[in-house]
Amino acid sequence: MTSPLVEPFPQVGPLMMHAYANLARVEQAKNLDDVRDLGPLDLLPRPWDVTTCRDAALRREVWDWLDAVVDWINTQHVWETGSLILGCWSQHPHLVHEISCLADQRRRAAAGVNSEWLEDWHRYGLPQFLTRMQSRTRGMCEDGHKDPPGAARVTRYRSAAARDARKALFQQDVQNATGTNRSPA
Repeated sequence: MTSPLVEPFPQVGPLMMHAYANLARVEQAKNLDDVRDLGPLDLLPRPWDVTTCRDAALRREVWDWLDAVVDWINTQHVWETGSLILGCWSQHPHLVHEISCLADQRRRAAAGVNSEWLEDWHRYGLPQFLTRMQSRTRGMCEDGHKDPPGAARVTRYRSAAARDARKALFQQDVQNATGTNRSPA
């Protein structure tokens, strides 16, 4: 039963539990043969990095959990409105990356046998995240989601002309540094 004063941290679902169990096996393995049945270890899903969750059901579970964690942080830890995690957090890749990691750290901290990790999360993890978020978003989405101010620069950076110019510069540097005149593969 939930107390009217405090709510528990959102629990991960069964697919995330399975992913975390596999990662725990890898962490505790004495040698690679002990975990060979898991397949390539670099392909194991890591819920703190949603991009590694290639299974659709697992990825959906991670998104739902992150959404619940954001609501929990906003209702259980934030008092000042300027510190609330933006409602459009999922449209800000930098926030998705950070919230995923913050949520995973909080989940791990709660599993500790004493309060040390949880105290660190309260003292360092959460406040530093909130400060970074405020600094990076600067109230931009107070009245609804807005495109990032740097969108035009990113578009220019990703253009074919800019990409080709960088590659040519890189190739020239390689040739100058190594004394080779080979063209790139």
